[in-house]
Amino acid sequence: MQVRQLWAGIDAGKNHHHCVVIDTDGTRLHSRRVANDEAELIDLIDAVTRLADEGTVTWAIDLNSGGAALVIALLAERGQSLLYLPGRMVHHASAGYRGDGKTDAKDAAVIADQARMRRDLHPMRIDDELSVELRILTSHRTDLMRDRTRAINRLRSLLGTYFPALERALDISNTKAALILLTGYRTPDGLRRLGQARLESWLRERKAYNAAKVAATALHAANAQRVRVPGQDVAAATVGRLAKQILALDAELAELDTSIEDRFRRHRHAAVIESMPGIGPLLGAEFLAAVGGDLAVFATADRLAAVAGLAPVPRDSGRISGNHRRPRRYDRRLLRVFYLSAQLSIRSNADSKAYYDRKRSEGKRHTQAVLALARRRSNVLWAMLRDNTVYRPGPPVAAAA
Repeated sequence: MQVRQLWAGIDAGKNHHHCVVIDTDGTRLHSRRVANDEAELIDLIDAVTRLADEGTVTWAIDLNSGGAALVIALLAERGQSLLYLPGRMVHHASAGYRGDGKTDAKDAAVIADQARMRRDLHPMRIDDELSVELRILTSHRTDLMRDRTRAINRLRSLLGTYFPALERALDISNTKAALILLTGYRTPDGLRRLGQARLESWLRERKAYNAAKVAATALHAANAQRVRVPGQDVAAATVGRLAKQILALDAELAELDTSIEDRFRRHRHAAVIESMPGIGPLLGAEFLAAVGGDLAVFATADRLAAVAGLAPVPRDSGRISGNHRRPRRYDRRLLRVFYLSAQLSIRSNADSKAYYDRKRSEGKRHTQAVLALARRRSNVLWAMLRDNTVYRPGPPVAAAA
């Protein structure tokens, strides 16, 4: 007796999913819209399993996180085979099916049919607990950093409208003492009335680093501007609120970095990843978050480089061959990890510096040389994780000769 084989495609959404089940001939056997609720999803999985009648069911879905997290967890708990089709792939595949309309049922049917026909789809990976936590924390850190950048830009813009001398003099982005100053004193006349000695004492009470230099810089800027700009009081009050907001963000980021570092160091690959020059706890955490904590899905080093956007893709046509370009689709988080770590390693690692200098001597621009180094380092890191071996620098050139 032939075992029945079915394919179930899920068009995932935030509140509802649509599931379509087809057989080997592509005949639609089941179509159902379910809420993103555990009870309804369990009922759907049981119904499709019964429909298979002791046969096999291959599930496919167009999301790998977010609103699809619950149904993915339920399918994994029941040992169901699950494939992942990116939304872009589903969008382009839909153009090959009859009709211009777009519905959840059609998308689910396309997902199921693509899973039935294609052999190049990857099984859905279930990330380990620490990697999922790191993904949440690093994503939140990225949001906080963007909020901080926006707040600093607004503060600098507003301060420059009524007190440009102080805006030019202070390193607001990188100096905590400058932000502490702006929480209390931020107008030319207010700084002059206070005086340098009292301002320095006020900064020291609030544990501002290098209080004497900051106070002198602020008073010099205040003495350079005597005119009062219209709207100064309201602008200064807003600058004070923004400075407090940035300080609060800095405190939250410091606490978050500690939490990220703690979780990263508890991961089984932490020692291997951190031994790679240029990769610290934060970049290491972003790497684990991007790969899910396991490189099993990357069968080769070339596959890891391709996903990270470090492997050029051919662009041949007709008589034109050997033409390569950067890929358009890649994991930007992985590319960021490899690119930034490559830049850092140039300053701290002799092997990386030598490789970078060689690429520069070949005529490559800085960005091209760093990308070439990042590509080489991705191969090394893949091999290190495969063999569970920490990084060992190469022998000195003189010894090798």
